[in-house]
Order: sequence, then C-alpha cells, then structure tokens
Amino acid sequence: MIPMTLAQIAQAVGGTLHDVDDPSATVTGTVEFDSRTVTPGGLFLALPGAHTDGHDHAAGAVASGAAAVLAARPVGVPAIVVEPLGASGSGALALEHDRDGSGAAVLEALARLARASVDRLTAESGLTVVGVTGSSGKTSTKDLLAAVLAPLGAVVAPPGSFNNELGHPWTALRADGDTRFLVLEMSARGRGHIAALAKSAPPRIGVVLNVGTAHLGEFGSREAIAETKGELPASLPSAADGGVAILNADDPLVAAMASRTKARVVLVGLSSNADVRATDVHLDEQARASFTLECAAGAVPVTLAVHGEHHVGNALAAAAVALECGASLDQIAAALGGARAVSGRRMDVRDRADGVTVVNDSYNANPDSMRAAIKALVTMARSAAGAPRRTWAVLGEMAELGDDAVVEHDAIGRFAVRLDVTKMVIVGPGRPVRAMYQGAIMEGSWGDEAVHVPDTAAAIAFLEQELRAGDLVLVKASQSVGLWEVADAVLAAPVADSVSTGEGAVQ
Repeated sequence: MIPMTLAQIAQAVGGTLHDVDDPSATVTGTVEFDSRTVTPGGLFLALPGAHTDGHDHAAGAVASGAAAVLAARPVGVPAIVVEPLGASGSGALALEHDRDGSGAAVLEALARLARASVDRLTAESGLTVVGVTGSSGKTSTKDLLAAVLAPLGAVVAPPGSFNNELGHPWTALRADGDTRFLVLEMSARGRGHIAALAKSAPPRIGVVLNVGTAHLGEFGSREAIAETKGELPASLPSAADGGVAILNADDPLVAAMASRTKARVVLVGLSSNADVRATDVHLDEQARASFTLECAAGAVPVTLAVHGEHHVGNALAAAAVALECGASLDQIAAALGGARAVSGRRMDVRDRADGVTVVNDSYNANPDSMRAAIKALVTMARSAAGAPRRTWAVLGEMAELGDDAVVEHDAIGRFAVRLDVTKMVIVGPGRPVRAMYQGAIMEGSWGDEAVHVPDTAAAIAFLEQELRAGDLVLVKASQSVGLWEVADAVLAAPVADSVSTGEGAVQ
C-alpha cells in the first residue's frame, strides 16, 4: 500500500475519524484482517467472523502496533469508521456472519482504499494490473504469470487462491512504489462480482481462461457463467488507453467475449487463428508438456515443469501477458521452464522411496479440472518405461454443481473407467458421490473398477493394504472434502514390498 495519512484514508473510504489525536499520522505497514499478523504502522480490518468479531480485537491490534482500525463502529482506539450497510449487505459484499452489514461496509471501504492506492501507483509508478479469471486454472496461471513477469520487475500476486472480495483488495494493497506488476485472481459466485472486483483494482490486461461447469449450481448454466466471466474484458480500458484482453481461442464462449470489450484482443490456444499458439505439443513420462510457442515475434521451444497437458493453455496466457509487457521469447521460455507449482495441493507430484507417486490435486475440483487431472494420471502411467504402472484415482465430491451434480459425478466415474484407470476409490457420503461410484461400475466390465468408502480414514486404510511399489495415486476433490489428508498419509506410509506391473484389476 502506498503510505497514506489517516485523514487521506478516511476521505478515500468515505469514513470518519474516531479517537484519533493526529489525523496526519501515516499508515506505513500492511493492511491485515487477523490481529495476530498486524505489523507496526499497519491498518487492522474489523470484520465479523463465525466465532469472533474483529471489532473485539481492535484494541489488541493497536497495542500490537497498528496505526488505526478500519471499522463499522467506534472501538475506543484510533479508527476510521464507516456506516454499516444493513442486514442485507451489499450484493457481492454480503457476508454469512454479517448481521447488520458492518462487515460489508468494511469490505466496501477496503475496496475503495485499494482503488485509491492502485490509482496512485498506476499514475506515479507505472503499475500494471493484470486480472485473471476462468472456471479453472486461475491459480496455476497466476503463479505462471508471476514467474514470467518477475524478470521484468517486482511482482505482487495473491497467496494461494485469495481471489474474493476480501483477498482481491487485500492483495492489491500489498503493492507499493517498487511494484511493477500486480497480478490478481478474480472469482465470482454470481453476476456482478467480477465487475465489482475490477472496480477496486482496475486491470489494464485481462485474461479469461475458460468457461466450464465450476459453480454451476450458483449460476444455473454455462451461458450465465460466461456472462459473468465476460465482466473482466468488459471492464478493461480501450485499446487506445492500453487495454488488452487475452482470450482463449479454443473456448467458443471465451472467444465470443471479444465483442464485449473495447480493449485490443489477443487470442491464445491451439487454434490456427490464435495470436499466441502452441504447436507440436508432447508430454513426457511425468505429463509435463513441451511445445513450440509461436507468435508474431517468432517461435521458441518451451518445456514446462508443471504437470498436465491443461497447463499448455495456462502457459500461453501467461506468455501473451508477458509479451504485452515487453518480455522476449527467450525470457518467457526460460521463465516457463523454471516455474514450479507455487500454490499448494495443485498437481503436486511427489514420490515415495518405493516408487509410489502421489499426485496431490486436492485443493479443489470441478468436472473440467477433474478430467484434466485424470488424463494426466493416465498419461504418466503409460509414459513409463516398460509395463504401464497401476493407477489409482482417489476422488471425492465436486461441490457447487447444483441440479447437475449427480449427472456430472456419474460422468466422471465413467470417464475414469474409459481411460482405463486401474481402480477408483470414491470417498464420502451423499448422492453425487454415490453416482460417481455407480457410473464407474456401470461403465466397467468387471464390477470391481471402483470401491466406495465412507471417509478419508477408510480411504487411507484401504490404500495402506492395497498399494504396491511403483503405483500412481491421484487425489482430487473439492476443498471442503479435505482429501489432502489421504495424500499426506500415503506419502508418510511405510514403503510397499511388491512392485506394480500395471497388469489386471486390483482385487
């Protein structure tokens, strides 16, 4: 955050000063919503939570060094106070535990503060803001973007998937006068959400990766999802003002967003009409892609260090942004080749001493990312020297699919069997999970293509008995399932005695 006085912050957020002796006191530290992480000279956000209210921790935050508190009521210590928005909140800013709209008011003030800081940094320091959205791949692409932009200057990007109405402005306020690039993920749970995020930290470059079925239950249709994702290109400045929309040429719903923006459009993908495209795509034994990156500036070979063919599209999007920011093709190829998975539990591939490989992709799941992960698993098994390795898909529920949940889970079960996954371990209760198990059984020929267990503990116990040296294990589900416990347990388990030959079903 650019240093600002308490008076300047109050003016920016539309608040009033309370218990402030010196309005010219400057906030020089970070903005935090956890009183335990407050830094000297920082600003503490008083937000309501499930078990505690940040207003109750305001005094402690100031005692720990905070210059002031951003709150919805006076708290007895220096504070910028904004008016609560009422019990209904304010659209995208409504919070689950926000009874009187105080949390929504603080979040709205946070967005205004982020806007004030970003506007000044853009004008005074030439900050470039890059926004990324899509049904899947946002976090991985954000990590790749940070890697390809780093050779050009200091980059601020969110940790993990901090991409909502709190994480987005919080990340924007991490940028300071030394920051050249601010990379922001932009998520949505409904229409207007991405537009609101874009207002708090206006991007000059916007990336739309894909339109899939993630959050289908909240949106109702892929068309509604596309309408919302298209809020990003619609928010960009005109081409004359430097706006650039990076759109996926291989996704018709994304490519059609070109009509919604005044920015210059750059298409990326495998299609022949893509401005930045990949040709000669190959996968190695770890499902890491190599390809030739082609664009108007020339062509360069690229070998990715991340796992899964789906990362080719993410890499092309990152490359297109880097080209717009002045990177050379050689810089881009080197950065992409050295970029590893930074955010945890996303195609995190690790080996045990006995050769068992665990692919931990348990951070989140939707039908598109589930298929991509299963394809990567099978590719890794078939690329091994000698006989194919046995493959295990340990899968849990994909949340927020609404009325399509049963059909989508059934389809994933069938998909895994068609790709010849050796055994599926379906974890958890509920009708959608049972549908995934039934889909696998109905698609298979022998009736033992899948096993259904009630919880992670049962999955761990089953795998401890069944895994052999050299097996490949994919672990994937929505974050709420907590399936990473299985991945952690398998990696920590004693090594197996026998070696997998890849032959036959598991009995």
